[in-house]
Amino acid sequence: MAKVKELRDMGDEQIRLVWKDAAETLFRLRIQAQTEKVAAPSEMKKHRRTIARCQTILSQRGTLAPPAAVPAAKEEAPKHKKSAKKRQASGRGN
Repeated sequence: MAKVKELRDMGDEQIRLVWKDAAETLFRLRIQAQTEKVAAPSEMKKHRRTIARCQTILSQRGTLAPPAAVPAAKEEAPKHKKSAKKRQASGRGN
């Protein structure tokens, strides 16, 4: 596991590699936890913290890539609101 000072001394690409490696290992540990007993449950916590450290450092540097954005040209109404027709059909409309 990389310490904060070690991560800060790394370049952005190296931090991203550490992040990716920790995420893959965490994924494997989660699958293992579902199918069998994990030998060292504390490893999951260590990898979550490593991922958080990487994200924090990249965010502070301003190089954290934003999540995949939805194209702006295709705007839709919020999915959580029911349309008036659906409310009337369910007997809730006024």
